Amino acid sequence: MTQPLAYLKGEMIPADQAVLPVFDAGIVLGATVTEMVRTFNQRLFRLEEHLERLERSLKYVGFDTGLSRDKLAEISHELIEHNARLIPKEDDLGLVIFVTAGAFPTYAGQVAGTYENRPTVCAHSFPLPFEQWDGQLDTGMHLVTPSIRHVPPQCYDPKMKYRSRMHYYLADRQARLVDPQAAALLLDLDGNVTETGSANFLIVAVGQIVSPTLRNILPGVSRQVVHELADRLGIEFVERDFQLHDVVNAEEAFVSTTPYCLGSVTRINGTPIGSGQPGPIVDRLWEAWDELADLNIRQQIREGASRRRPFP
Repeated sequence: MTQPLAYLKGEMIPADQAVLPVFDAGIVLGATVTEMVRTFNQRLFRLEEHLERLERSLKYVGFDTGLSRDKLAEISHELIEHNARLIPKEDDLGLVIFVTAGAFPTYAGQVAGTYENRPTVCAHSFPLPFEQWDGQLDTGMHLVTPSIRHVPPQCYDPKMKYRSRMHYYLADRQARLVDPQAAALLLDLDGNVTETGSANFLIVAVGQIVSPTLRNILPGVSRQVVHELADRLGIEFVERDFQLHDVVNAEEAFVSTTPYCLGSVTRINGTPIGSGQPGPIVDRLWEAWDELADLNIRQQIREGASRRRPFP
């Protein structure tokens, strides 16, 4: 087959046929847990860690998929093996796995009895959009703290990776009213820094890498990679609450996330952080991540963006 495949409800199907009914609880309620994995050199990176977290999320929300972690790994590898043949060898894929609560009977109406009362499992992939990230490599990112606050852990545990993300959407919308290129950095109800809508946020202060505590943030797989690389580089990694004042006065700031790994944050609410340029600690982390992935990741982003950007 010369078109991408997706996995949905026990079958490998053409990706453009992977659709959910309008009465699926993932649409009606946002009742969905998810994971995203990426490839390096078209091989899945840290798949086991992502599947372990997915398994914990499924247990937390009470979704029984009937699929073991090994079976999900098998599905993931099969999808990537097939779909990677359809992209240039220099490119890589993102793999998304999500599980919804399944059909929402009230909205299903007359067809309710025709759908199994069990969670919906889907996995699909996409070429990584390098053109979205290359501009930030040289100048860094601008983050804005909106009025929207992070969902407190008393509502649901942030260790679960979920799709109920209206607060992130509204926060980013506010941030882009300030700067169309900005993203939101959410604070909690006490004014502590948490995370962005798609990444963990960290600062460099007095030579240490500082992360918010796990009470309020997703324990990101890429954040864990940063911790491991920091240990390898002899850089102390600490967790503590910190506030906007600390971000403004940090030596460096950055995000960690699965799709593009690292991103320097050089402005917060319009104020430069440190020198206002990507800093040396993040550069060392990039070099260590390149070694881990056996790939010059920043070069891949730049070259991939160049291939896709139309000529003037």
